[in-house]
Amino acid sequence: MSKRVAQTPGYWFGDAPVPLWARALSGVYAALIALRLRLYRDGVLRRQRVGVPVIVVGNITAGGTGKTPLTIALVERLRAAGFKPGVASRGYGRRDEATARWVDAATPPGEGGDEPVLIARQTGTRVRVDRDRVAAARALAAAGCNVIVCDDGLQHYRLQRDIEIEVIDGARRYGNGRMMPAGPLREPVARSAECDFRVLNLASPDAAAAFGEWPMQLQSEVAVPLRGGRPRALSSFAGQRVHAVAGIGHPARFFAMLRGWGLGVVPHAFADHHDYRAEDFSFGSELPVLMTEKDAVKCVGLANDWFYSVPVAAQLPEAFWIALLDKLGAPPRPVS
Repeated sequence: MSKRVAQTPGYWFGDAPVPLWARALSGVYAALIALRLRLYRDGVLRRQRVGVPVIVVGNITAGGTGKTPLTIALVERLRAAGFKPGVASRGYGRRDEATARWVDAATPPGEGGDEPVLIARQTGTRVRVDRDRVAAARALAAAGCNVIVCDDGLQHYRLQRDIEIEVIDGARRYGNGRMMPAGPLREPVARSAECDFRVLNLASPDAAAAFGEWPMQLQSEVAVPLRGGRPRALSSFAGQRVHAVAGIGHPARFFAMLRGWGLGVVPHAFADHHDYRAEDFSFGSELPVLMTEKDAVKCVGLANDWFYSVPVAAQLPEAFWIALLDKLGAPPRPVS
């Protein structure tokens, strides 16, 4: 396992004892979060509408849960239903986060952020990155989008939303149930009940959706050469050793998926949104290198013929899409 990954504390998702200092800071953090939310609920701080429906995708824990694949699936379903969706994101990890900008398929990930660039390449939809999610949503609405999908904006209370979707890691769920930094929670677990939809990422074979949760499978079947060429079935790597690269919130999920196809995984975990360099791939052995799509958008210039991206597609029950579109309502008719 690579040593270049920022590890989450063992007590977040394990049985290790929580340090006293973390418990003390956790109480302060929880009080501040509760105060901020009350100020919005009481109207002291004002929520801002943007003139079109807003769907927020997020989670109440720190780390990755599968929000980006769900955001891509949402955009595709909304478009199929007759909407003109746009995506608002902070664009975490880009070099100049203070500057708002449009992101498209040709935007360098260092300028647009790895997740926004991936969304733009996969969907072709309008994507706006801005630390101010309200400003991003308004820019999208002004550009003709009639529904906004806000990627990772559950805690961005200033943006008034019509639908909230919480994404939950099926294996880790809420960890030890404590607020940061004593645990992984950004908000109390009770906040989950306020969301309109709770989507459970069934990445673990032991995960099962509870009552009120919608199961989501992330399907992966092929590996795509970064330098171009025909996709290769993941099953064709079965019995082979491969270098597996993941700079996401929960790298172990990607490694487990590859092992499920019978691959001999040599894992290399990096910090979320890692900025890759050539020396990161000095593994000492020439094996195929398989990486997540989010990592691949940043590594095309570093790749050789042995580098592959492993795309995933979010699969949810048809009843989920019916319920979502029913709550959202019909798309507005074009003005003649």
